[in-house]
Amino acid sequence: MLGIILLTIFFAISINIVLKKFQLPTIVGYIATGTIISHLFGLHSVAHDEALKHTAEFGVVFLMFTIGLEFSVTHLLRMRHEVFVTGTLQVVLTTLISYGILHYLFDLKMQSALIIGSALALSSTAIVLKLYNESGQISKRHGQRVLGILILQDIAVIPILLMIGFFSIEGQSLSTVLIETAVGAVLLILLLWIIGRYVLEWFFDMIIKTDSDELFVGSVLLIAIGASYLAYLFGFSYSLGAFIAGVLIAETHFKHQVEADLIPFRDLLLGLFFITVGMQINFGVISAHLLEVVGALVAVMVMKMLITYIIVKRNDSKRIAMKTALSLMQVGEFSLVVLEVASSHGLVQELHAQILIVTVIISMLITPLILRNLPRITGKLVKLDPTENIPTDFHVRDLESHVVVLGYGHFGQELVRDLKRQHRTYVIVEYNIELFKKGKNQGEPIIFGNAVKRHILESVQIDQAKAVIVAIDNPHKLQMVCEAIRQTSSQQNIIVRVPEERAHKELEHLGIEHVVIESQEMARVIVERVAAL
Repeated sequence: MLGIILLTIFFAISINIVLKKFQLPTIVGYIATGTIISHLFGLHSVAHDEALKHTAEFGVVFLMFTIGLEFSVTHLLRMRHEVFVTGTLQVVLTTLISYGILHYLFDLKMQSALIIGSALALSSTAIVLKLYNESGQISKRHGQRVLGILILQDIAVIPILLMIGFFSIEGQSLSTVLIETAVGAVLLILLLWIIGRYVLEWFFDMIIKTDSDELFVGSVLLIAIGASYLAYLFGFSYSLGAFIAGVLIAETHFKHQVEADLIPFRDLLLGLFFITVGMQINFGVISAHLLEVVGALVAVMVMKMLITYIIVKRNDSKRIAMKTALSLMQVGEFSLVVLEVASSHGLVQELHAQILIVTVIISMLITPLILRNLPRITGKLVKLDPTENIPTDFHVRDLESHVVVLGYGHFGQELVRDLKRQHRTYVIVEYNIELFKKGKNQGEPIIFGNAVKRHILESVQIDQAKAVIVAIDNPHKLQMVCEAIRQTSSQQNIIVRVPEERAHKELEHLGIEHVVIESQEMARVIVERVAAL
C-alpha cells in the first residue's frame, strides 16, 4: 500500500509538471493520476470505498468553507436573487427538461428519469470555484452569478437525496419528510448562527493570546470539520455546514488568517478528491458504449449551457450570460454521489449509472480547458461588454499602486500618519490582536494575518503595490517576512527598517535595496523614499 501511495504522489507531481508547461490546471493531472493508478493496480473498486470517499469529500468541504469566508451574511443577502431565483430556475428547468426527454423519448421509469434529471442539473463546485478563486473571477459579475447558482445546487443535493430515500422507503409520507427537513434546516442555521454570533470572536481571541500557530490551525480545523459534522447529523451535506461556518467567520476579523492556514489542507484533500474521480473512469464502459457516452456528453452540456444562458440573460448582458453558461455546462461531483446512491437502491439501472458516471467525469475533465480559455471562447460567441469586468464589491484585491504596511506597532502608526498626510492609499497587515483592534477601531484599512503566510501577502495585492514597508520590531520575524515577500512576489520596492548596521548586512543576500537604519525621523524618511519611487 505504501508503494502505491508513493507512486500516486510521483505520478501526480510528474504529470502536473508537464501540464503546467501547457498552462493546464492541476485538476487535470490529478484526474489523470487516478485513472493511471486505477488501471495499473486494478483499484477501480477502491474509489467506492466509504472511508476514502469521506476523506476525499473533505476537499470539497474545505473549498466551500473558504468560499464562505469570502462572503459575509450581508453579501449573501445581496446575492439572494442569484441564489434563490436564478439558481432555483436553473435546477428546476434542467431537471424537468431532462426528465421529459428521458421519460417520454427513452421510456425510462418516472422515478429513474427524475433522479437522473436532477443529477444532471448539478455542476462541479470543486472545479469551477477552485479555478475561479485562482483567477480572481469570483468577484466579477459572472463570477457572482456562477457562485449563486452553485450555492443553490449544493442546497439542492439535500432534497435530491431525500427524494431517493423517499422512493426507496415505503410507509413514510412526503409531508413528514418535508417537515423534518425544514425543522432540521432551521435548527442547524440557528445553532450555527448562535455559535458564530456569541462564541467565535471570544474563542479566537483566547487562541490568539496563546501565541501558538499550531493551536490556531487546530481551532480552524475544529470549526470547519465540526460545522460539517453538525450539518451531517441534521441530515444535510458536509459542504453546506462548512459553507455556513465560513460565512459566519467572514463576519470576524480573523477571516484572512483562517483562510491562509486552511488552504494547504484544502488543496491536499481536493487533490485526493480528483484522484478518486479519475479512478472511476471505466474504459470498458467507454469502449462498449462510446456512441451513448459521446451523445449524452454533447446533449447534456449543450442543454445546460442553453438553459443557463437563457435564465441569466433576463437580467444581464449576453456576454455575462454566456460566461456563466459556459462555466456551468458540466455535470458535477455531487451528481456522482446521487447516481451511486440511486444505483445502490435499484432506482437507476447499473448500466445507465455507469454510462452517466463516465459522462460526468469526462465533462469535468473538459471543464478546466473551457474555463482556462473562457474569455477567448466567449469572445467568439458574443461581442465584448465593457462593463463585464467591474467587480460587484470593493475588495483589497481591487487596489493598485498602494502602499502595504506590514505591522501596526508604534513605528507602523507613525508611518500611517505620514502616509495620510501625503494622501497615499495604503493597507495594513497586523498579527497582534490588540494592535489589530486598535487599527480597526480607528477606521484603518487593516487586515488580521501573519505576514509570513503567502496567502496573506497575496490578499493585499503585493505585486500591484507601489511599495511594501516592513514595520516589524522583532529581528527574527523581520527576516522571515522579507524571505516570504521574496518567495511570494516580484515586488522590488521593499523598504525595511533595521535597528543597526549588522541587521542591514543580514538582508543583503535577499537583494533588498531599501534598508533604513533606525533613527528618530525614520517614518518621515521612509515615506519620502516611497514618494520618490
